[in-house]
Formats: sequence, C-alpha cells, structure tokens
Amino acid sequence: MKILVTCAKGQVGSQLVEKLSGGGINDHVELLAVDRHLLDITDELAVNACIERFRPDVVINAAAYTAVDRAEQDELNAKRVNHLGPLYLAAAANKIKATMIHVSTDYVFSGDAKVPYIESDTVDPRSVYGETKLAGEQAVIDANPQHFVLRTSWVFGETGANFVKTMLRVGHERSDIRVVCDQFGSPTYAGDIADTLIAMAKRSMESECPWGIYHFSGLPYVSWHEFAQYIFDEAYAQRCLNTHIHIKPITTSEYPTAVKRPLNSRLNCTKIAVNLGVYASDWRLAFKDIKAYL
Repeated sequence: MKILVTCAKGQVGSQLVEKLSGGGINDHVELLAVDRHLLDITDELAVNACIERFRPDVVINAAAYTAVDRAEQDELNAKRVNHLGPLYLAAAANKIKATMIHVSTDYVFSGDAKVPYIESDTVDPRSVYGETKLAGEQAVIDANPQHFVLRTSWVFGETGANFVKTMLRVGHERSDIRVVCDQFGSPTYAGDIADTLIAMAKRSMESECPWGIYHFSGLPYVSWHEFAQYIFDEAYAQRCLNTHIHIKPITTSEYPTAVKRPLNSRLNCTKIAVNLGVYASDWRLAFKDIKAYL
C-alpha cells in the first residue's frame, strides 16, 4: 500500500509517520510523508504533480489551519488551508482512483446541543475556522467518492501546541490558574487518531467499503476544568510538579475570546464502532508518562 501523509510534523501527522514507518497496518507500506515545505497543499499544480508522481493508494490529510481566533482576521489563509487544500488533494486522488481520508473537527457544529453530536446532526459553524473546515469536508465529499471524513475534538499529543502542554508550562510558572468549567468535550490523543486513520486506510482496500463521515474522540467526556485537574494530578503524582495546582473554575463569559468556544464539543462515536470496529479511546491512558509532554 502506498500512502501519502500531509502535515507530517504535526500532532497527528507525526504519529502517523511513526506508526506507518513501523508497519502499523501489518502490511508493507510505501510512505510519502510531507510537510508544508515539501508540499504546499494550497498549490493545486504542486498537489497534482505530487500525487501523479507518487500515485498513492491512500491520501491522508492531517493539515489544517487551527488558530481559531486568528482565523477571524485571516479568513483567506484559513480558507486556503482548510477548504482549497482538501479540495485539491481529494480531486487529484480521485484522478488516480485513490482514497481520500480527511481530518475535520467538532467546530462544524454550533456547540449548542444538549447531547453528543452524531454524524447526521445539522451542521452550523459559528466561526471562520468552523466554516472553512465544513467547506473542506464538503469539498472532499464532492470531489472524491472514495472518502472518509473523520471529525475529532480536543486533540493533544507530545508534538506541537495543545492544551496539555500549555497547562504543564503554566503549572511550572504559577500555582493559581483559571480554567473554564462550562465547556464540555472529548479529549482525544493524537496517537489514537492516527490508529483510526490507519484502520480507515486498511479498510479502504477492501470491497464494499463504508465510505462517509465518522466521529472519533476520547472518553470520558469532561469539562476543560476537569481535564486540567486530571493533567495536574498526574503531573504531581509522577513528580513532574512539586506542588498541587489550585484551579479556579470560571465560566465562558469570564474568559472572553475572539471566537466563542462551543459549550458542547462532545461527539458520539457509535457509527464508527458499528461500521469500522473502531471504538472511542480512553484519553487517560495517554498520560502514563506525562514527562513526554514537557
């Protein structure tokens, strides 16, 4: 199997490279892993040339413009990366009958629902980031019938910037921290997302593949405040912090941002379990060695 991975140095991409390089799907894999310096996915000619030259069986797009607040003033670049890039990749893949796998986000929803979102729920993004990610989803669906769109949320890993690394850094700087307590979601370890994408790649080679949109995230559901508390508790237990951190719970209104974060980022992962045999992961297992996030 020949696989092209974009954003190879990102949170999910780096995990994909590590796992695929080690034979993560129990088959021989010829891997082409690119970052934005090797392949600008917003350059249609470059994308076409790369895919025509490598001729992958599967394209996994882990690239995204994820600066939610900055996207409000940088809509053009957010659209280029989140919408046009996936379109070019999916269309080029379709020309050679290759599968397109695209990573998306819970931000395609409003965040106002009272229960975890299922794949068929009405989309209603409330930010430029969410709008451009939704446009990217639709572009992939329209451009390539052999597609998987994987929505996930609250991604964290040992690579790149994320909530876990931010909390650990701040915990070393001060002992009193304020964290929002009325936004609930699904922390999701990047390595578990990579495993899911690999499972999709493997399934794409089989007959009667159940293409479509899927949700995958971690369990249990928590608030940001609860997530932060778990991080600090583990850091103290594993002697990465010398003191207990006091976390003051605050409301979303007490922590204003350019874009209002969704109150509900919880994703229902039943469909992916039934159709692909992939189950929501326990994000707590990713903290067995919290020093890896320092």
